[in-house]
Amino acid sequence: MADLKDYGAQWREEWAVVQRVKGPSAKNSSVFYRNIEEELDISRQVGLSFPIHTPSHIMDFSSCDTLGMGATGLLREEFLNELDANPGFQLGASGSRLLDGTTEYQLMFEKEMAELMGVESALVVHSGATANQAIFSTIPRSGDVIVYDELMHATALTGMKSSLALEQIPFRHNDVDHFIETLEAVKESTPLVKEGKRCVLIAVESWYSMDGDICPLKELIDAAKEIFPRGNAQFIVDEAHSFGACGPEGKGFVAEQGLDDEIAVRMVTFTKALAGSGACILSNNTVRWLLINQAKVFICSVAPPFTLLASSRAGVRLMRSQKFQESRDYLHQLTTFYLDTLTSHPVYKKAYKKGLLKMPVHEDGSWHETPITHIVPLWTPRKKHALYLTFHLTRDGINGCYIVFPIVGKGEDRVRLLLHAHNTKEQVMTLIDSIITWTQEMLDIEASGDKNKLPSATRLAYDLIREDGGDGAEEANLFNPNSLNIQALGMVSSVNGNA
Repeated sequence: MADLKDYGAQWREEWAVVQRVKGPSAKNSSVFYRNIEEELDISRQVGLSFPIHTPSHIMDFSSCDTLGMGATGLLREEFLNELDANPGFQLGASGSRLLDGTTEYQLMFEKEMAELMGVESALVVHSGATANQAIFSTIPRSGDVIVYDELMHATALTGMKSSLALEQIPFRHNDVDHFIETLEAVKESTPLVKEGKRCVLIAVESWYSMDGDICPLKELIDAAKEIFPRGNAQFIVDEAHSFGACGPEGKGFVAEQGLDDEIAVRMVTFTKALAGSGACILSNNTVRWLLINQAKVFICSVAPPFTLLASSRAGVRLMRSQKFQESRDYLHQLTTFYLDTLTSHPVYKKAYKKGLLKMPVHEDGSWHETPITHIVPLWTPRKKHALYLTFHLTRDGINGCYIVFPIVGKGEDRVRLLLHAHNTKEQVMTLIDSIITWTQEMLDIEASGDKNKLPSATRLAYDLIREDGGDGAEEANLFNPNSLNIQALGMVSSVNGNA
């Protein structure tokens, strides 16, 4: 690469600091703190303790600012216009929605959202996590059954655990046949559901944030209607990553597919394509009043402040503009360009054949025939390779993010990459060049037969640990590229995380 500056030094230092084993030094502390430090040491010993870091990248291939509203400053400008139009705003909310926290401004914005999305109710909350917690902890009634895609977001699964649902049953990710088998099994094992007296609530995401693939929603709806003709199978769709990024005026995947009338509840966020804060639950008024009266996370939370509402309203205006329709079109073209260029490179082809890299959702040129998303994770099946690639990318000024078990399943480690409308083709070529350089380095190491050799950017990071000192088995675990204590690191293998 022409630019030889090392942009990853700060990130490496932050990473190295949080790998320092602390259990032994806490031996004189309270057992409360000692137990916690010993638990944290499990991930520190293998270099997988996560730092909270200050971004130092010069090219963004990780953030959720899909359309570039934040990066370009356009959202800030529109937000300031919204402040000017409402000079008397109160900064704080002063209470929960049921205790003096509701404002005319919030009601106006919710009405605008409902009209835009073609629903009776739009209930604005603080975040997608808040929305999922409210939806899945509250909407299922006693005796209902939840059937959900196994890669549903972790916040949805957390909400389900608090629900009154009789059962919570996953089906294999995006597998229509297994979905049908699951619904048939529920029908036969649950008499009240079979009789139409209780419901099956089907939970899916429109775009999956860790894999970048798309829900076969129409096929799932058709199957559910056939199995449950009484209409007691209802869909809940998480549109966190598709809202703003697709559909007419950016209204999302459900609108793009013309399935608005088939979905009982949708959740959209203002944090991804709209680069802001907050989320919105779309439903009819029956569901709205259930949430207002029984969703504990809604009842017990202070209302969203004016600043959140104003930035969200500004983002929705921008989303609907012609400029951002052009941004959506450009992003699709850029994603196709990235996939074409990377996968046609001979080094990538060689690494793919050797099982060093893969993109399960984007293989064999299928992105030219089927819909795609801007979420393009690069899977690294070898142990610790996701971390190694992240060190390499950050050194080149790119903010790739490593995702490992238990956030994703065993053997599914990856570097999560997202393309944006503010990325240029030149930046995408820089990303590809960086990936290819690292891939060639890993191929060379593998060909050398030296199983203990580390790639160059990773050595820089691990040298910081050596300088800090280490001892015996802990150091051996950290510096051995084949050492990864999977059993100790986690308890479950399919907790899907969705930022």
